[in-house]
Amino acid sequence: MPIYEYACAACGREFEKLVRQSSPTPECPDCHSVDLRKKLSAFAAVSGSLARDGDPGPCGSCGHPDGPGACRFT
Repeated sequence: MPIYEYACAACGREFEKLVRQSSPTPECPDCHSVDLRKKLSAFAAVSGSLARDGDPGPCGSCGHPDGPGACRFT
């Protein structure tokens, strides 16, 4: 179930919404407009060895942005 980021064209409010395939068209939580613009947003992904077997591998191989030793698997 993806979480999308939206910007309301009517009032400018930005918000996130969990959207299922069967969900009705989302609306702005402030003004209830359905004139929304879906924002481009980053997504999370599981990398390499962690995706395969739950083992992050040797320190530094998980790709944590703060560098080796910064992840919770140290």
